[in-house]
Amino acid sequence: MLEPGESYDEVYGKFRWQVPARFNMGVACCDRHAARDPSAPGLLFVEDSGALRTYSFGELRSLSNRLANALSGLGLARGERVGILLAQSPETAIAHLACYKSALVAVPLFALFGADALEYRLGNSGARAVVTDGAGLEKLLSIRAELPELAHILVVRDGADGSALPEGCHDFHALLARASDAFEPIDTAAEDPALIIYTSGTTGPPKGALHAQRTLLGHLPGCEFYYEFLPRPRDLFWTPADWAWIGGLLDVLLPAWYHGIPVLACRMRKFDPEQAYGLIATHRVRNLFLPPTALKLMRQVERPRARWRTDIRSVFSGGESMGEELLAWGQDALGVTVNEGYGQTECNLVLGNCAKIMPVRAGSMGRAVPGHVVEIVDEAGNVQKPGAAGIVAIRSPDPVMLLEYWRNPGATRAKFAAGWLLTGDVAVKDEDGYFWFRGRADDIITSAGYRIGPSEIEDCLLKHPKVALAAAIGVPDDLRTEIVKAFIVLRPGTLPSDDLAREIQGFVKTRLAAHEYPREIEFAPTLPMTATGKIMRRELRAAEVAKLAAAKAEGA
Repeated sequence: MLEPGESYDEVYGKFRWQVPARFNMGVACCDRHAARDPSAPGLLFVEDSGALRTYSFGELRSLSNRLANALSGLGLARGERVGILLAQSPETAIAHLACYKSALVAVPLFALFGADALEYRLGNSGARAVVTDGAGLEKLLSIRAELPELAHILVVRDGADGSALPEGCHDFHALLARASDAFEPIDTAAEDPALIIYTSGTTGPPKGALHAQRTLLGHLPGCEFYYEFLPRPRDLFWTPADWAWIGGLLDVLLPAWYHGIPVLACRMRKFDPEQAYGLIATHRVRNLFLPPTALKLMRQVERPRARWRTDIRSVFSGGESMGEELLAWGQDALGVTVNEGYGQTECNLVLGNCAKIMPVRAGSMGRAVPGHVVEIVDEAGNVQKPGAAGIVAIRSPDPVMLLEYWRNPGATRAKFAAGWLLTGDVAVKDEDGYFWFRGRADDIITSAGYRIGPSEIEDCLLKHPKVALAAAIGVPDDLRTEIVKAFIVLRPGTLPSDDLAREIQGFVKTRLAAHEYPREIEFAPTLPMTATGKIMRRELRAAEVAKLAAAKAEGA
């Protein structure tokens, strides 16, 4: 834990890692709290009806023990992968706890993923089982023949649904009811695999970042920094970020539970800023992770402090840069300084701000989080002088770092140079140790807090029978930071039209995810390419930037 201090230098200087040889996230986040006080609240779930259902740590231990026994009874063994295809819900949290305690490897999957996105991730991970709901089951059945390693699907169903399930599918709650609630967690090493979180896929298919049980310990200094020291009396966490992403899972749910802090969960079909304010006020939420897009939408609500009485203590935001205006709004409307943070799926929460002990400089990525050594380096891993642009890099080893890219040793090797993990993001470090983002060394798109890789979108576009070539880039957007724009060369004999553009958008939306489909489509006769046939996305981006600048100048 971070020791509170009077300054950043004091807090950073006093921190020392204490990572035990044996560690289990399920035990640390649930069982040890249940042993001390089984009635202590762990999860506050807002049901679809609006009713609040509270789960104590004792109940969470019992339910996750039952699931651990059920998975063992289905033949799953240590190290095998389990997909978790659910939105924020008690079953999602229970599945994670059961996997960690069983030494199974959890594979979080976004509930809005389409069939293609799921087929790739489940096939690549070799998942033996998936926990999902009715909507997820429908998608999985459509691709099951392509997933020979997938043996079992556990389905969370409405209690009134008594219909027969296909072979290999099991009623989640019926399985739990039949299983014992007595389970001895597997004694895991801190270095043992615990979960695979897939990256966005920037220069190829998404890569599975394999993380160890210790990754939770690696996240703690960042969370304690951004949330201005944990725990504090009456702390209660909530985020609209889905627990399928590292931001929802390891920036909120698991760190809060490590500290014994309850978490509010709510299945928001679509982010509603009025509903968000209502949740925060009604349940007296104290600690929030709000991506910048959520903050931008909440900013559109008039007179929030006059309409809702809140008790917010800390707000963390990350995923894209916040400007001075949004920071000022947060101070006025939320009553706190929003602390920005930076990290990647492979190595999360390594830079950021803690307004309690340091000045927050608008537009900056902040300073190195205590426990992490972060510098600007060149491609060979040589540290650059202050003011020089280079790649953001984190000194290895570090408890928050991935073990490896799953089944991809070449990509793992390429991620490191001279003892540094290379993020691929270009920035400058100033004389005071603040980092300033300059751009991306790859082609990743940041939209509404999601990091989206163009390759997966382009692969999906090419499956459309009328598409010959495709390129996807991010173009500036006031609300989402960027939106996905696709440039498409059609097959001979096909004419461009608005109807065809909408057809292609729907094609991608149903196969990947709603946040990944191209909101803009431009039909083009050719695409810029290198001599070796690679699409030059940077030229497309440069042309879009020039077009926007010209439009702005004309408007002025």
